[in-house]
Amino acid sequence: MTQKLILAVSGSPSPTSKTARVVDHLLDNVVCEDFVSHHLKVRDLPTKALLRGDLSDPLMADAVEAVQRAQGVLIATPIYKASYSGLLKSFLDILPQFGLAGKVVLPCATGGSVAHVLALDYGFRPVLQSMGARHIIQSVFVLEGDVRIDGEAFTVEGPTSAMLNEAAYHFRSALGLEPGHDLLGHPNPSPAAIRACHAPSLPLDVRP
Repeated sequence: MTQKLILAVSGSPSPTSKTARVVDHLLDNVVCEDFVSHHLKVRDLPTKALLRGDLSDPLMADAVEAVQRAQGVLIATPIYKASYSGLLKSFLDILPQFGLAGKVVLPCATGGSVAHVLALDYGFRPVLQSMGARHIIQSVFVLEGDVRIDGEAFTVEGPTSAMLNEAAYHFRSALGLEPGHDLLGHPNPSPAAIRACHAPSLPLDVRP
């Protein structure tokens, strides 16, 4: 029986891309024995064929076919000037209009500031929705400052590590690899947090 495919597409032009390393980290957390994984780095595709949308090029044809075969697609980009990379856009532009139809998609971005977070939901997510994705997992944004790379060693610090683990869980859940959860993308609040939300407050006109 042919194994199912989880495909990662990363759109960084850098050969030392933190985005690509984050993708590899996520793949390590989502792939299981029922699936195989492949990481497609768009920068490795032939430049002229990519810009021309030339599917007669074998590498380009293989890349598009991989997207068509995949059940789950992890799409990652660095954020430049409040938008996803032009390199990734070039690849998405050559896919069919509904090239993500029936697929589970996890959008991921890296950036130097949390000011770029909204680029995921306001600039990137609508593109993925227009391509017919069956289910788009809540986007995950990774601060570059939380990523540490020392040779082959890769670590993620702070709350970003928990966010990546949560994104991987919900991606797996949407693919049927984990039990479903009612709160997609959001941890269950603690009883103390719930009580705090409903605590009585003083009237605005009360003065000490």
